[in-house]
Amino acid sequence: MSDPRFPIGPFSLEGDMTPDTLNGFIEIIENAPAEFRAAAAGLSDAQLDTPYRDGGWTVRQVIHHMADSHMNSYIRYKLALTEDNPTIKPYAEDRWAELEDGKSADVEVSLCLLKCVHERWVMCMRAMTLEQWQRTFHHPERGIVPLDETAALYAWHCKHHLAHITHLRERMGW
Repeated sequence: MSDPRFPIGPFSLEGDMTPDTLNGFIEIIENAPAEFRAAAAGLSDAQLDTPYRDGGWTVRQVIHHMADSHMNSYIRYKLALTEDNPTIKPYAEDRWAELEDGKSADVEVSLCLLKCVHERWVMCMRAMTLEQWQRTFHHPERGIVPLDETAALYAWHCKHHLAHITHLRERMGW
């Protein structure tokens, strides 16, 4: 792994967005909460407070970030499905991670949030028509973003941050 920030590589959108491709993204998102719970299982507070790389977030911050990020994404889906290309509000994820709840809250809170948000989000995605997957939102920094591309991004996001934790555990022998 050449760059520990990107243990599975940077996000890239490849291939056509077929129903099978979308179902694959949904399955990754659906399974992620259990995978994060398993990755965090048995870790002490000291281990949870270990950065996954020099200058990186701690395991605890990564888990809280997942809940923060995916709550935002679920809301973006709801907005895009009910409004015409709504402008969404970006957030400063690095600053959110430095708030006290991001640095010290019990990870169980965010693991529960992740499970519940993903249950609703997956229910929403499984009910979407192919036309709805083409609905968009406007991101002030990234421009117009379709929901099918967002599914690809967040499937990658699940694997990306899960790898931060699992690679740290492997490296440290936890």
